[in-house]
Amino acid sequence: MAVSVKPFAEKPTRQQTLAFAVHVFTATGAVLGLLALIAAVEGNWALMFAWLGAALFVDGIDGSMARKVRVVEVLPRWSGETLDLVVDYLTYVLVPAFAVATGGLMPAWLAVPASAAILLTSALYFADTNMKTEDKYFQGFPAVWNLVVFYFFLLPMNGYVVAAVIAFLAAATFLPIKFVHPFRVVRARLLTIGLLALWAVLAVTAVVEKLAPPIWVDVGLCLVALYFLLFGLVPSRRRSA
Repeated sequence: MAVSVKPFAEKPTRQQTLAFAVHVFTATGAVLGLLALIAAVEGNWALMFAWLGAALFVDGIDGSMARKVRVVEVLPRWSGETLDLVVDYLTYVLVPAFAVATGGLMPAWLAVPASAAILLTSALYFADTNMKTEDKYFQGFPAVWNLVVFYFFLLPMNGYVVAAVIAFLAAATFLPIKFVHPFRVVRARLLTIGLLALWAVLAVTAVVEKLAPPIWVDVGLCLVALYFLLFGLVPSRRRSA
């Protein structure tokens, strides 16, 4: 006789319901990832990045929501961290890797190995319990391939250059290089969040323009990317908390 398993042993409290709703909200990122993958299969790259952008928005705010309703304390049965990693691997890694494999960014004999490098190194990175430093930076390249591949489609780039960038960032996954977390790192947080907001506006503009925006949009996106790439390499005069 089959035994049904209920998500809650008793009638859930209001706090438990809110906490579970946050988990459901996080899980919607997987649905957005599926929609992005469908768009990629159809070769509609602008739409793919639109769905990935929506997933990035969900990922950007669900952590604050979870802390606000104290998900870890109220609903310990479900691991928000594990759920977040599952969704992130789909939207940050798998869909972008598929785009690299099928998007004509490089010669066919390079595309699959490059995609495999993305998948393998990211899987190992997501399993690394030391992926974040004590001062809240990411340790090594944080596998944000959704953002990197966005630039591949946005900017005219030689296929071998694309392959070289992928090889470098895949290796950088394991290097002791700091990358800023825009919300958790205290140092210059207001500037970082402001530039992140600017990047979001420019990225939306690029997607609306079918990845062929005015040159000032490209320049702005590249300058903001340079800031995030270099931020962790510049030593701080005081320790971030």
